[in-house]
Amino acid sequence: MNRFTPICADLRAPAPSDDALPSSLLYAASTALGGPGLPTTSYETARASFERGFLGEVVCKENAQGLIPPYKFRSTLGHPAMWTRPFLSRDSEEGLRKLLTANIASSRLRSGKFDAFHSWSGDCLEALITARKHGIPSLLEIPTWHRNKGKPKPFVTAQERGVDYGFRHRLTIPRQHTLMEYELADVILVPSARSAESFIDSGIPAEKLFLIGRGVDVEKFTPTTPPKDVFRLAFLGALIKRKGIHHLLKAWSELNLANAELLLIGNVEPEIQPYLEEFANDSVKVTGFVSNPQDFLAKSTAFVFPSKLEGAAKATFEASACALPLISTREAGDAVVDGTTGITIPPNDPEALKSAIFRLYNHPEEARNMGLAGREHIRANFTWDHHRQKLLHAYAYAREVVHQRSILKQSAS
Repeated sequence: MNRFTPICADLRAPAPSDDALPSSLLYAASTALGGPGLPTTSYETARASFERGFLGEVVCKENAQGLIPPYKFRSTLGHPAMWTRPFLSRDSEEGLRKLLTANIASSRLRSGKFDAFHSWSGDCLEALITARKHGIPSLLEIPTWHRNKGKPKPFVTAQERGVDYGFRHRLTIPRQHTLMEYELADVILVPSARSAESFIDSGIPAEKLFLIGRGVDVEKFTPTTPPKDVFRLAFLGALIKRKGIHHLLKAWSELNLANAELLLIGNVEPEIQPYLEEFANDSVKVTGFVSNPQDFLAKSTAFVFPSKLEGAAKATFEASACALPLISTREAGDAVVDGTTGITIPPNDPEALKSAIFRLYNHPEEARNMGLAGREHIRANFTWDHHRQKLLHAYAYAREVVHQRSILKQSAS
C-alpha cells in the first residue's frame, strides 16, 4: 500500500556492535522520564542506551524512575525561567519547557562530551542546530504525524501571518519551529507506516525516516477469558472527536445490539458531552480516567479505536496484547492487521464502523482467533525489548548517515 518504505530494523539481525553505536548519547525530552504515556516511552528509550552502556545524560522535566542513576539527569524544573509559570497560559508553559529542554541540551552538546543526540519533535530546535554545527548525529522522534499532516502548505500560511501572539502565548511552539527540526535532524523516528506516509507526502525522503513503532508490557497486559454473557466493546483514551468517539456513539446507538455493552475508558472532554446526551443509553458505560486499564481490557470482548489521526496509539497495542480483536484505522498505528488481528476501517466512516462491530458481534469465534493472533503479533514485534532493539539499530543508522555525508563533503571539496 505504501508508495515508499521507511528504514526498518530487522529484528532477526544481531544487535549493532559497540563500534557501530555512540559512546555517549544525550537524550532530551520535555516530559518526565517514567510515568504513564510518553514518559513511559521516554524511560524505555533512555533504558536502551543505559543498559548498552552509552547513555551520557538525560535532559527532562523530572526523573520519575529508579533504574538510571540521578547523576545522569538535568531537570528543566530548576531553571530560573520556570518561575514565570504562574503568568503563562497552559500552551506557553508547555512551550517554555520545550524551549528550556532545547536550550539546556544545546549547552550540553557544546561541551564536546557527546557523540549522538536524541530528542522529540518540538523539544530540540536549538539543540539540533548545535548538533548539525558540530557534526553530532541527531535523531528526532515524532509522536504523531508530520506537522502539515501530509498536505502541501507554505512555510508561513496567511492564517499564521494574522495570529497575534501576546505575552501569554509568545512561547507557544509554532509550526515553523517543527518544520526546521525536520530539516536539521539526521534521522526522523516515526511511530507507524501511516505517520511515515505523512512525511513522504510532505517531501521528506523515505531514507531519512526510521520506523520505530511503539512498545507494550506483555506481562502487564495479558489475556483472560472473555465474558460469556455479554459482548463488551471497549475504548481506551481521551473521549474526543479526533478519536472518533462521536461516530462510535452514533454507530452503537443505531446497532442497538442485545446483551452488549460499550465501555468508554477515559476522560470525557466537553466536545463529546452533547453526543453522550444524544446517543448514550444504559448499554454505554463511562469510567473516566483509570490507573489500571489492563483490568478493564481483561473484562472486554473486543476493542475499538476509530481515530482519524494518531501516531501509534498505545491503547491499541495494549488491547491487542490482551488478545482483544481490534477495530481501528490505519491512522491509529500498526497494531491492527486487517483480517488477521482485527478489522481496519476508514476514519470518519460510521457505516464501516457499524459493519465491523456487527461482524465481531455475530462471529465470536472469528473475533477470538483475531485476538489471539493479535497477542502473538505484539509478542513478535512490539514488546519494549523490541522497541529498545530497534533504537539501537536507529542509532547505528544515524551514525552511518552522518559518516556518509562527511565522505561526500570531503570528496566534493
